[in-house]
Amino acid sequence: MNKYYLDHLQELESEAIFVIREVVAQFDRPAILFSGGKDSIVVTNLAKKAFWPARIPLPLIHIDTGHNFPETMKFRDELVEELGVQLIVGSVQESINEGRAVEETGLNASRNELQIVTLLDTIEKHKIDAALGGARRDEEKARAKERFFSHRDDFGQWDPKNQRPELWNIFNGRKKMGEHFRVFPISNWTEMDVWNYIRHENIKIPSLYFAHEREAVYRDGTWLPQSEFLVLREGETIETKRMRFRTLGDITITGGIESDADTLDKIVDEVSASRSTERGMRSDDKRSDTSMEDRKKQGYF
Repeated sequence: MNKYYLDHLQELESEAIFVIREVVAQFDRPAILFSGGKDSIVVTNLAKKAFWPARIPLPLIHIDTGHNFPETMKFRDELVEELGVQLIVGSVQESINEGRAVEETGLNASRNELQIVTLLDTIEKHKIDAALGGARRDEEKARAKERFFSHRDDFGQWDPKNQRPELWNIFNGRKKMGEHFRVFPISNWTEMDVWNYIRHENIKIPSLYFAHEREAVYRDGTWLPQSEFLVLREGETIETKRMRFRTLGDITITGGIESDADTLDKIVDEVSASRSTERGMRSDDKRSDTSMEDRKKQGYF
């Protein structure tokens, strides 16, 4: 008798597709939070597989800070056109103009935390009751506390001490009026799993992930890319480096690493040998030991 076995990646894929289908079955207006980074790209491709040959029955939500990498925006628009899905854009600049958010000032100013207001407003405006994201438990200690179905109260806040048990892949999506869920289909994946899956499925990703020549300044242990938003400190100089990015966020806070990895095979080899976390290059996570958890409690991704 023939037996059917799933390898490690197939098991992770099957689990993630099951979670995505559960979301569509349990909720009225689910959506995918799309940043243009590798994790949200993988979630989008998993949704494509989950409902093939039909189109993805969920819109993509992108919170536009106005400080994005141009390459990310180009990739987003091309992917949306290719998939034929609805794109919902929430603008941080509009939140600032309307007085809903206040622009940070100073050398370490960032719009990262300002995304919280814009995201919650966008979820409320479009009556989204489940927002799927690409967060993984291995990324950061606050994200390690998340369930697959992560409840948010009517203020969009997360309480890490008040989460629902998830036994035998039974997910409880019950909610009261005004509440919603964040759902993380690839919670159990690691960075290596993501890269191996991208390579196995030949998934298109932004060019930023591959080694390329770029002007940058060395600051706080990472190479911050040159941009119109970069303000040089005393003694800093712009240099041209061959580099790539392990994680993508705003161009103002996302640091790159020196690298020659310009193919998926080389990236997999580089990540497998790395002894630092991918979010170690994100300056927004260095503000305090609990910066991610503090932001998540307020409604962050």
